[in-house]
Amino acid sequence: MSSFEILQIFAGCVGSFGFGLLFNIRGKKLIAITLGGLFAWMVFLLLGYIINSEPIRYFIVATLVGIFSEIMARVLKTPTITFSMPCLVPLVPGSSLYYTMAYAFDSDFNKFLSKAIYTLQLAAALAIGTLLVTAVARSIKNYKKQKVR
Repeated sequence: MSSFEILQIFAGCVGSFGFGLLFNIRGKKLIAITLGGLFAWMVFLLLGYIINSEPIRYFIVATLVGIFSEIMARVLKTPTITFSMPCLVPLVPGSSLYYTMAYAFDSDFNKFLSKAIYTLQLAAALAIGTLLVTAVARSIKNYKKQKVR
């Protein structure tokens, strides 16, 4: 790993920490969020060595962050959203969205359309990865409730 990638991982960690503070999260939960952001960006970078498709990497990392969030929610007795949103902050496709808007304002509609589709792919990968884990976790929870009755 290069020093630039280590700096990126640190930045992801700080970004998640900052959003944790913004959402008024403290103590063990803030530490978990910070580690989650570090984990998310580190896995994203490591997957870059074996998977070229960014949307697929986004989906995998969103799924892993969803699992991490579900586990931490149970351990720290907190809603899952407390962990999932700040941990996914490093993956928000900000530059892609910026260039999408820049091409729109420049009236370069071919580049705009191409970048808009790509940005939507990244956003959809994040949403679907998170949604998949949430649906499975709720199904397991409902199954356990039905089994107890």
